[in-house]
Amino acid sequence: MTEGQKTQIANLRGEGYGYVRIAQALGISENTVKSFCRRKKLTGKAASQTMPDMTRDGNHFCLCCGKEVVQTPGRKEKKFCSDRCRNKWWNSHLDRVKRKANYEFICPQCRKPFTAYGNAKRKYCSHECYIAHRFGGGADD
Repeated sequence: MTEGQKTQIANLRGEGYGYVRIAQALGISENTVKSFCRRKKLTGKAASQTMPDMTRDGNHFCLCCGKEVVQTPGRKEKKFCSDRCRNKWWNSHLDRVKRKANYEFICPQCRKPFTAYGNAKRKYCSHECYIAHRFGGGADD
Protein backbone atom coordinates (compact mmCIF):
# COMPACT_ATOMS: atom_id res chain seq x y z
CA MET A 1 0.00 0.00 0.00
CA THR A 2 1.35 3.40 -0.98
CA GLU A 3 1.56 6.49 1.22
CA GLY A 4 -1.08 8.14 -0.96
CA GLN A 5 -3.49 5.27 -0.33
CA LYS A 6 -2.84 5.46 3.40
CA THR A 7 -3.67 9.17 3.37
CA GLN A 8 -6.82 8.56 1.33
CA ILE A 9 -7.98 5.82 3.73
CA ALA A 10 -7.51 8.15 6.71
CA ASN A 11 -9.40 10.95 4.96
CA LEU A 12 -12.27 8.70 3.85
CA ARG A 13 -12.61 7.16 7.33
CA GLY A 14 -12.73 10.67 8.76
CA GLU A 15 -15.63 11.44 6.43
CA GLY A 16 -17.49 8.36 7.69
CA TYR A 17 -16.96 5.90 4.83
CA GLY A 18 -16.98 2.17 5.60
CA TYR A 19 -14.25 -0.36 4.89
CA VAL A 20 -15.97 -1.85 1.83
CA ARG A 21 -16.56 1.50 0.11
CA ILE A 22 -12.98 2.61 0.76
CA ALA A 23 -11.60 -0.67 -0.57
CA GLN A 24 -13.73 -0.40 -3.71
CA ALA A 25 -12.75 3.23 -4.28
CA LEU A 26 -9.02 2.53 -3.94
CA GLY A 27 -9.01 -0.90 -5.57
CA ILE A 28 -7.46 -2.71 -2.61
CA SER A 29 -8.60 -5.51 -0.32
CA GLU A 30 -11.20 -4.80 2.35
CA ASN A 31 -9.04 -6.65 4.88
CA THR A 32 -6.07 -4.41 4.05
CA VAL A 33 -8.23 -1.36 4.80
CA LYS A 34 -9.49 -2.90 8.06
CA SER A 35 -5.97 -3.78 9.22
CA PHE A 36 -4.65 -0.31 8.45
CA CYS A 37 -7.57 1.34 10.26
CA ARG A 38 -7.09 -0.85 13.33
CA ARG A 39 -3.37 -0.08 13.48
CA LYS A 40 -4.00 3.67 13.15
CA LYS A 41 -7.03 3.58 15.49
CA LEU A 42 -9.41 4.76 12.76
CA THR A 43 -12.16 2.34 13.77
CA GLY A 44 -15.70 3.25 14.78
CA LYS A 45 -16.07 6.40 12.70
CA ALA A 46 -18.73 4.99 10.33
CA ALA A 47 -20.70 3.42 13.18
CA SER A 48 -20.77 6.65 15.15
CA GLN A 49 -22.59 8.42 12.31
CA THR A 50 -25.41 5.87 12.14
CA MET A 51 -26.35 6.09 15.85
CA PRO A 52 -26.37 9.27 17.95
CA ASP A 53 -23.83 9.47 20.75
CA MET A 54 -25.44 9.22 24.20
CA THR A 55 -22.29 9.47 26.32
CA ARG A 56 -21.83 12.26 28.88
CA ASP A 57 -19.08 12.41 31.50
CA GLY A 58 -18.06 8.82 30.72
CA ASN A 59 -21.56 7.49 31.46
CA HIS A 60 -23.78 5.90 28.82
CA PHE A 61 -27.48 6.69 28.50
CA CYS A 62 -30.37 4.89 26.77
CA LEU A 63 -31.21 6.32 23.33
CA CYS A 64 -34.92 5.90 24.03
CA CYS A 65 -35.63 6.90 27.63
CA GLY A 66 -32.35 8.54 28.69
CA LYS A 67 -31.72 6.27 31.72
CA GLU A 68 -28.14 5.41 32.53
CA VAL A 69 -27.00 2.13 30.94
CA VAL A 70 -24.46 0.04 32.83
CA GLN A 71 -21.73 -1.21 30.49
CA THR A 72 -19.96 -4.57 30.80
CA PRO A 73 -16.18 -4.27 30.29
CA GLY A 74 -14.89 -6.16 27.26
CA ARG A 75 -18.33 -6.33 25.64
CA LYS A 76 -20.03 -4.40 22.87
CA GLU A 77 -21.40 -1.03 23.98
CA LYS A 78 -25.06 -1.15 25.04
CA LYS A 79 -27.22 1.58 23.55
CA PHE A 80 -30.50 0.75 25.29
CA CYS A 81 -31.48 -0.05 28.88
CA SER A 82 -33.94 -2.81 27.90
CA ASP A 83 -35.42 -4.76 25.00
CA ARG A 84 -38.59 -2.70 25.37
CA CYS A 85 -36.66 0.55 24.81
CA ARG A 86 -34.68 -0.97 21.93
CA ASN A 87 -37.85 -2.09 20.13
CA LYS A 88 -39.61 1.21 20.78
CA TRP A 89 -36.66 3.25 19.45
CA TRP A 90 -36.16 1.16 16.30
CA ASN A 91 -39.91 1.12 15.54
CA SER A 92 -39.95 4.91 15.71
CA HIS A 93 -36.78 5.20 13.55
CA LEU A 94 -37.62 2.88 10.63
CA ASP A 95 -35.73 5.15 8.23
CA ARG A 96 -32.46 3.94 9.83
CA VAL A 97 -33.22 0.24 9.31
CA LYS A 98 -31.06 -1.19 6.54
CA ARG A 99 -33.38 -3.64 4.83
CA LYS A 100 -31.37 -5.73 2.39
CA ALA A 101 -33.84 -8.50 1.60
CA ASN A 102 -36.41 -6.60 -0.48
CA TYR A 103 -37.56 -8.52 -3.55
CA GLU A 104 -39.76 -7.28 -6.39
CA PHE A 105 -42.17 -9.57 -8.24
CA ILE A 106 -45.13 -9.51 -10.62
CA CYS A 107 -48.14 -11.48 -9.46
CA PRO A 108 -49.02 -14.20 -12.03
CA GLN A 109 -52.75 -13.79 -11.28
CA CYS A 110 -53.42 -10.03 -11.24
CA ARG A 111 -50.20 -8.96 -13.05
CA LYS A 112 -49.54 -6.21 -10.51
CA PRO A 113 -45.98 -5.57 -9.28
CA PHE A 114 -45.40 -6.04 -5.54
CA THR A 115 -42.51 -6.08 -3.09
CA ALA A 116 -41.83 -8.81 -0.52
CA TYR A 117 -39.38 -8.60 2.35
CA GLY A 118 -37.32 -11.66 3.21
CA ASN A 119 -38.91 -14.19 0.84
CA ALA A 120 -37.12 -14.56 -2.50
CA LYS A 121 -39.46 -17.34 -3.67
CA ARG A 122 -42.81 -15.60 -3.19
CA LYS A 123 -45.09 -15.68 -6.24
CA TYR A 124 -48.41 -14.05 -5.39
CA CYS A 125 -49.26 -10.64 -3.97
CA SER A 126 -52.02 -12.04 -1.75
CA HIS A 127 -53.72 -15.22 -0.61
CA GLU A 128 -56.74 -14.38 -2.79
CA CYS A 129 -54.57 -14.28 -5.93
CA TYR A 130 -52.98 -17.60 -4.95
CA ILE A 131 -56.40 -19.27 -4.55
CA ALA A 132 -57.74 -17.76 -7.79
CA HIS A 133 -54.69 -18.81 -9.80
CA ARG A 134 -54.32 -22.27 -8.32
CA PHE A 135 -57.97 -23.31 -8.16
CA GLY A 136 -59.54 -21.12 -10.86
CA GLY A 137 -61.81 -19.08 -8.64
CA GLY A 138 -62.13 -16.98 -5.53
CA ALA A 139 -61.92 -18.09 -1.93
CA ASP A 140 -65.76 -18.33 -1.68
CA ASP A 141 -66.27 -20.68 -4.68
